Amino acid sequence: MRYAILGGSFNPVHLGHLFLADAVLAETDYDRIILIPAFQSPFKPGELEAVSPRDRADMLAASIAGDPRLTIDDCEIRREGVSYTIDTVRDIIRRYLPEGKPGLILGDDLAADFLQWRQAGELAELADIVIARRRFSGELSYPYPCRQIKNDVMEISSSAVRERIAGGKGWRSLVPPAVRVIIEDRKLYGPGTEPPETAPAEGVSAELIIRLENAARESLNPGRFLHSRNTALLAWDLCRRFGLDPQAGYLAGIAHDLGKPLGEKALINLAKRDGGDISRLERKKPSLLHGRAAAVLLEERFGIHNKDILEAVAWHTEGSAVMGPLGKVLYIADKIEVSRSGIDPVVREAGFAGSGPLSGGEAGEALDRLFGAVLDDTVSFLREKKLDISGETLRLLEQMKTRKTD
Repeated sequence: MRYAILGGSFNPVHLGHLFLADAVLAETDYDRIILIPAFQSPFKPGELEAVSPRDRADMLAASIAGDPRLTIDDCEIRREGVSYTIDTVRDIIRRYLPEGKPGLILGDDLAADFLQWRQAGELAELADIVIARRRFSGELSYPYPCRQIKNDVMEISSSAVRERIAGGKGWRSLVPPAVRVIIEDRKLYGPGTEPPETAPAEGVSAELIIRLENAARESLNPGRFLHSRNTALLAWDLCRRFGLDPQAGYLAGIAHDLGKPLGEKALINLAKRDGGDISRLERKKPSLLHGRAAAVLLEERFGIHNKDILEAVAWHTEGSAVMGPLGKVLYIADKIEVSRSGIDPVVREAGFAGSGPLSGGEAGEALDRLFGAVLDDTVSFLREKKLDISGETLRLLEQMKTRKTD
């Protein structure tokens, strides 16, 4: 197999790195590019101190998931100390046994200083030098045999990404989505990744949300997935309004219908595992169990043990007299999100038009008012259509009426 090597700090990896690698593969006959994150570049002393080698390697791995044309080698991180390319190329040749010389990809911004590299002459003999455009548009004068790729230039640099994050400017479109998730979860590079107003719920991360969103997209039909994402977005907005964790709301919203594609037998078997009883109505209509089934899947398959999230997902269809604030938010979002039809316009306006964020008792009272309005609208719809209403929904309705009269 023919390999090419692309080294760098990757601090962080961005779309420009991947665009350059793709251009080299498109214009040469290399089969695979080995991406090698430096432990410490001799030309960038001190730059990598704020972010660990593990962080950079994880971002790099996340950016190439599913692409067999690209791989990562952590030899320089394992060696530690200053990273010299001559040592890396010797190591790659020894372990990978490439067909012919490996390619060594240099951006034209680095090629101009190649003579300063350790044992530059031997390096040029061991590897075929491939120079790709990073800054210049014309031919570059170079002291050794090389191939110059006439690729387009994507004007992105790691330093610019870091500066934009630290300065609170827009940066998320400059890196692969999976890299954005790691930067946000680990709060790398500065204020641009600060958490929302409320502390994140236990066990909730952007990386986990992405996993669940992909699982929902793959298992649900397009209309159901769109409903789930609309529910997640409204749950996020409502959580911000009522002083709850928005990420927990989004997670519950995107995952609440994961049980929908399952057959009746699977729904019953999963619901039994939560320890609750199965009502006569649920046995008659097992599809009502899809929330409880989804909660079991979240716990068993995705390792989610947050009680508020699991209860919110489990009870989003029928509601429950013991629902907490997050459960009420998910119930509201599921029932009135934008793709739902037949919603009382007054109720929908109350759900979408509220200002915030609220706090303390004011937030709790406002959430209960909106929840009660959505519950009333939902029960009225069921009665109008002469559909069965579960005992849990009726108990919840009675509870809300009692609160109103207290």
